[in-house]
Amino acid sequence: MLEYRKVNNLTGWLVFLVSTIAYVLTVEETASFWDPGEFIAVSYKLQVPHPPGAPFFLLIYRMFGFLAFGDGLSVAYWMNIGSALFSGFTILFLFWTITLFGRKLMGIEWGKETKGQILTLMGAGLVGSLAYAFTDSFWFSAVEAEVYAMSSFFTAIVIWAFLKWDVIQNPREENRWMIFIAYLVGLSIGVHLLNLVTLPALALIYYFKKYPNPNIKGGIIALALGGVALIVINNIIIPGLPSIAGSMEIFFVNNIGLPFGSGIVVFIALFLAVLTYSIRYSIKHQKVVLNTILVSLIFILIGYASYTLIIIRSNQDPVINENAPKDIISYVSYLKREQYGYRPLLHGQYFDAELVDQKEGAPIYLKGKDKYEIVDYATVNVYDPERTTILPRIYSTQDRHKQIYKSKLGLRENQKPKFGDNLAFMFSHQLGHMYWRYFMWNFSGRESDFMDAPWMGITDFFSDIYPDYIKSNKAHNNYLMLPLLLGIIGLVYQARKDQKSFIVNTMLFLMMGVVLVLYLNSPPVEPRERDYIYVGSFYAFAVWMGLGVIALASWIARLTKNTVTAGVLATALTLAVPGILVAQNWDDHNRQGRFFSVDSARNFLASCAPNAILFTGGDNDTFPLWYVQEVEGFRTDVRVVVLSYFDTDWYVEQMTKKVNDSDPLPFSLDYDNYKKGTNDVLYVMERENLNAISSREYLKLLKSGSDLLKLNSSGRMRYNMVPSRNLILDVDIQKVYDQGLIPAGMESLMTEQMNLRIKGNYLTKGNLMLIDLITSNNWERPIYFNNTSMATISLDLEEYVVMEGLTYRLLPVRKPQGMRSELVNSDLAFENMKEKFAYRGMDDPSNYFDDEFRRFTSNHRSAINSVAIALLDEDKMDKAAELLKHGLEVMPDKAVAYDLASGQSVPLLFEVGEDELALDIVEKISHKSVQMLDFYSKTNRPYDREAMISAEMLKFFVPLLEERGYDELASKLKKDLDRTLGPGASRGSLLDPR
Repeated sequence: MLEYRKVNNLTGWLVFLVSTIAYVLTVEETASFWDPGEFIAVSYKLQVPHPPGAPFFLLIYRMFGFLAFGDGLSVAYWMNIGSALFSGFTILFLFWTITLFGRKLMGIEWGKETKGQILTLMGAGLVGSLAYAFTDSFWFSAVEAEVYAMSSFFTAIVIWAFLKWDVIQNPREENRWMIFIAYLVGLSIGVHLLNLVTLPALALIYYFKKYPNPNIKGGIIALALGGVALIVINNIIIPGLPSIAGSMEIFFVNNIGLPFGSGIVVFIALFLAVLTYSIRYSIKHQKVVLNTILVSLIFILIGYASYTLIIIRSNQDPVINENAPKDIISYVSYLKREQYGYRPLLHGQYFDAELVDQKEGAPIYLKGKDKYEIVDYATVNVYDPERTTILPRIYSTQDRHKQIYKSKLGLRENQKPKFGDNLAFMFSHQLGHMYWRYFMWNFSGRESDFMDAPWMGITDFFSDIYPDYIKSNKAHNNYLMLPLLLGIIGLVYQARKDQKSFIVNTMLFLMMGVVLVLYLNSPPVEPRERDYIYVGSFYAFAVWMGLGVIALASWIARLTKNTVTAGVLATALTLAVPGILVAQNWDDHNRQGRFFSVDSARNFLASCAPNAILFTGGDNDTFPLWYVQEVEGFRTDVRVVVLSYFDTDWYVEQMTKKVNDSDPLPFSLDYDNYKKGTNDVLYVMERENLNAISSREYLKLLKSGSDLLKLNSSGRMRYNMVPSRNLILDVDIQKVYDQGLIPAGMESLMTEQMNLRIKGNYLTKGNLMLIDLITSNNWERPIYFNNTSMATISLDLEEYVVMEGLTYRLLPVRKPQGMRSELVNSDLAFENMKEKFAYRGMDDPSNYFDDEFRRFTSNHRSAINSVAIALLDEDKMDKAAELLKHGLEVMPDKAVAYDLASGQSVPLLFEVGEDELALDIVEKISHKSVQMLDFYSKTNRPYDREAMISAEMLKFFVPLLEERGYDELASKLKKDLDRTLGPGASRGSLLDPR
């Protein structure tokens, strides 16, 4: 006879084994794009990541890093294995969660399970958990070293632990489990805060157990108390306790004159005294509930204590020390994520609201020599009250966001949005596009991995409307809506048979999905898809998928009158659901053989001269660089400077210290000139008869605090300004020439003066420090920019940079007027690209390269084009041909489809006599472009950037083909253009690389 507990345990571990093996087989072998590069680097050396940090994650993944046994190249792999294991445990606890829900649904008493019931429960757990294991969003996080895998594990074990608590009858055991749950919640704070969102739903489990005859009023009270628990932990314990400690610290140091740290010591002593007294009181007076709450609070705090790692490590000045939370004041700012700005939640402005006033808010303190100094005041923006609303959803006042709001809502140029538009955006974009689309990706299907790709339904499987480029996309997955249908069956069945559990799971589903969407209040555009945020909601739906098996088994049992047969048949039929998910999703979740996230970072660094300074922009331009330097030890002589961080005093201060093999950066300005609240923004106030000013003289005036630069202000602070947008840097030409910095052939372009011209109407602190660095460096260290930072800086430096591969080196040369192409050190760039660049796996069509890999591939292809143009201009045709063919060999179309940069290489290939290669690119791109335009036309899909590029590519090819005598192909493309875009569409293009 089957013993339920043994079968349940063994089957659960079998599910764990299957899912974990799948994750290990598909795990990324190195650091992925986005945050994993940062997390691996900071875990490896226990450094400080971006706010609000994940200290417990760092400690655990540091141990996984030990498995590399000192081999820096395999550290990332073993940390990714950590995510695979935590994801496997998530599936294990999901299995046990489904069987616990299933027991209640089937009304089974412990110890009285029949063979048919056991088989049905095992089938439910098996199908539901394995189906979730291979869903798109969860699998994505399971194979990379990011916080979401470990966060999912804590969410899963806490939900399971509450369900285990629910079946315990011994009050003593109940309390032990409750304390265990509190400890898990505390630990999860050091990973991610998603776990806290489950508390209101889990409060219902407590209510339903303790009150056998529940009602709506009691349920609402239970939910409210769960919400209170959430608020207490999220708003009081996490940032609140440190905030109170910070206020006491300021009072004791500033008002009483005690030394630094005295306020914190007093706060800790008082807090522990109150907590100790309360516990003793609860024991003495037999207050069991109060005692349990207090002991649970202690265990939450024990788990939360992992955050001491952040302060301890920050004070050791590690290389990566984001926000530098060294003291209680900066630590509170770190926890509150203040650097990310503010999103209104319950009340705020419409995007067209005028700013009518700016009020002085709370003082901002900074640790000084003997007290905490007020360096600035928070700014409180006051908007026109007539243009504010409750539940603001269209709130962003960024110009780009305003245009997107108008476009999505169909508003005319001067039309004011109304509350209905506010709700329309919430339902259509925030809930529809940014949640339900992701939900359907996971349980119905996904058109592709292109940004904003829609979901697919069952009818799409039989449709022949999709073009080849979508059909061949590895993320073109259709599940025939089977997971969705199975989940809906389970949802309905649980709602009918077990309303209490249905309410609990529904609240879990909503809290980790819809409610989270409303809380995050996302802007109208994101840098990438955000489906991984909502895996908790999809987890709850997976429970319903498992319960759907029980529903089918009950229906089959009515026909067969045999519960064993019903359980086996229901399981066998529904195993098709995880089967189709794993079959469809394997190829686009298998990250084996991918190294370009790291290789592209190596290529950026390899483009730099020794002891260089490299400015970068976004996450993917920076985090992989941190990884290859901090973990793999590659090119640690290069100082990577993140331009967005350069606006902060803590980051500039870090740049003044030696890091690895990189010496401190030279600045003329002192800490008092760039500390928080000082020179955060300097407005350009051009003086009459002052067309330009020396950058050195300006920096001297700024450093001395000259009144010549002061602006009158009605507030307490006086601000500096820039008297001219033209800042002139005098260059010692002879010194530069003697150092051999000028590339051969560019001697005639040398200039004795460089105009560090300000583009806009103000300078941020980061751009001020950039001016200081350029001026003070005096050509001692090479200064480079990548393409992102080059486009971001507020200085007009484009005519003074020379391309040396993937980077642009600042040099005292000026690009001639009218020259369309970039200045390129062609021989050095050629050497870098041919000898130093890495392209591992980029020629293998079996590897999966998603949108981010395609973007970086396009960047490399574009860089090759630029160097090839320079070589052709220098009559080095053989080298240009060699480089162009090299690019096609290491990044062929069969692995990464030809793109815009590939199309722009066509005239270059013609020029070097490689007509066959040029025609191959033309045929492949034109085939895709025509199919895309036809597809968009048939589906009435509005033209996005890709469609517009496709149209331009076709226009670009026509004259090139005619010029080379390929009239037949040119004529065909003309007809395609006129057919898809209208008569005369084939005239003119903007894509000439020259």
